[in-house]
Amino acid sequence: MNLTLKKTLLLLALAGAAGGVWLLLGPGAKRTVAPQSRGALQAAPVEVAPIEHGPLELRRTFSGALEAPGQFVIAPKVSGRVERLVVDLADPVSRGQVVAELDNDEYVQAVAQARAELAVAEANLVEARSSLEIAGRELERVTRLRERGVASEANLDTARANRLARQAQLEVAKAQVTRAEAALETARIRLGYTRISADWSGGDDQRVVAERFVDEGQTVSANAPLLRIVELDPITAVIFVTETDYGRLQPGQEIALTTDAYPANRFSGRIDRIAPVFREATRQARVELSVENPEHRLKPGMFVRATVVLEQVADAVIVPEQALTQRNDRTGVFVVSEDGGSVAWRVVQVGIREGGRVQVSGEGLAGRVVTLGQQLVDDGSAIVIPSGQEQKPAAAKKDDRS
Repeated sequence: MNLTLKKTLLLLALAGAAGGVWLLLGPGAKRTVAPQSRGALQAAPVEVAPIEHGPLELRRTFSGALEAPGQFVIAPKVSGRVERLVVDLADPVSRGQVVAELDNDEYVQAVAQARAELAVAEANLVEARSSLEIAGRELERVTRLRERGVASEANLDTARANRLARQAQLEVAKAQVTRAEAALETARIRLGYTRISADWSGGDDQRVVAERFVDEGQTVSANAPLLRIVELDPITAVIFVTETDYGRLQPGQEIALTTDAYPANRFSGRIDRIAPVFREATRQARVELSVENPEHRLKPGMFVRATVVLEQVADAVIVPEQALTQRNDRTGVFVVSEDGGSVAWRVVQVGIREGGRVQVSGEGLAGRVVTLGQQLVDDGSAIVIPSGQEQKPAAAKKDDRS
């Protein structure tokens, strides 16, 4: 190989190496650049955002389900054939309203029989009183005869025994009347049980039929379920929270609920009860929310999302979440100088977060912060801000976010 050919090949190799370096380090190449030190001549391109001041809320949204705060199953106390159902599924029910009637022929007959037995017992009582009165007069007559020596001591003893027997018969007759009266009252009560009413204590006076278990004409036994009645206003929403949020919840906190059935509506309520224990299987605690439901649109079993404000700050220092940077196991932000030519590292304490915005506290937090390009800079590094962001005011930044 001659000298000219060797020189040509060497030039081609150098050109190829230079092209490779240009591809790696050219304008469109991705590369990692070490943070610049103070005084570096080359300015790092960065994106910035304004530091804001204003209110900030820590919100949590929990999934849950609706439950009826009060419900009970209506069942007859006696057996019989269902003659009439006054209400049906989804019908409103008032406290004390009759909701069903059983065939009462048998119970009407029982009342008539008990009334007749009471009449017999009362007649026996009258007879016993009359017999006692006669026995008393006979004892008085024998006693006078004995005093005159006409009647013997045996006659007197017989009269006394007869009076005691009649007294005992009177007591028995009285007891029979009492028993007959009780039997009649029992028969009347059982007859009343054929009219089945919806009686409950506490809560709202108006409830709704949630489920019907029988049809008219069916024969049911005592305590067989007929209807399930539920309370809908207010309705209870149940959510489960972890230990992270448990300590920030308090009874009485306001909540906002949404449901897939009414996506355009928000329902208001409050935290009613917080369980004092966590479930071992899930490490979550049950929280019950009381939700106003005057139009009965919310139903037990619906899936809901409950949004609760856990913490509020009236005047917080706010930066975008992208501005947070880790250096030497410390969290901070790069604050842009007033002239926009350099940055300063500021250690911050992070507070609540909301929708990509973070509350921070620390020294020297004013102006703008770097949100993109932090890996290229260090404390005091020179920067260059794209022309579209150089003069962009904070108010305009807020409008863009909204």
